[in-house]
Amino acid sequence: QVQLVESGGGLVQAGGSLRLSCAASGRTFSSYAMGWFRQAPGKEREFVAYIGGSGTLYEESVKGRFAISRDNAKNTVYLQMNSLKPEDTAVYYCAASQSRWTFITTPGDYDYWGQGTQVTVVS
Repeated sequence: QVQLVESGGGLVQAGGSLRLSCAASGRTFSSYAMGWFRQAPGKEREFVAYIGGSGTLYEESVKGRFAISRDNAKNTVYLQMNSLKPEDTAVYYCAASQSRWTFITTPGDYDYWGQGTQVTVVS
């Protein structure tokens, strides 16, 4: 069982930056692939970024602006978000996966989810 707690969301102006954190419980954090997803009002949850043993993967619209990283000693995964745009506004969720597949982008392939943190970007 893994519990995930996100933090770091908030209100920011377009062009600004935020760093989201996701703290995980459990002693096997390093064995999980981790992902960030987001969900805007009236829209489906969408993939943002992935980090696993094979590397990282980003959704096309955030490439070059967002960076996912993890610190296994702290059981924490991060999402550094730069050059934020109003269309980045959403609730951001971190998720953990035990899947043997790599570069997984489908919500159904993740086993544990955090409660989400709101990111609002104003112009």
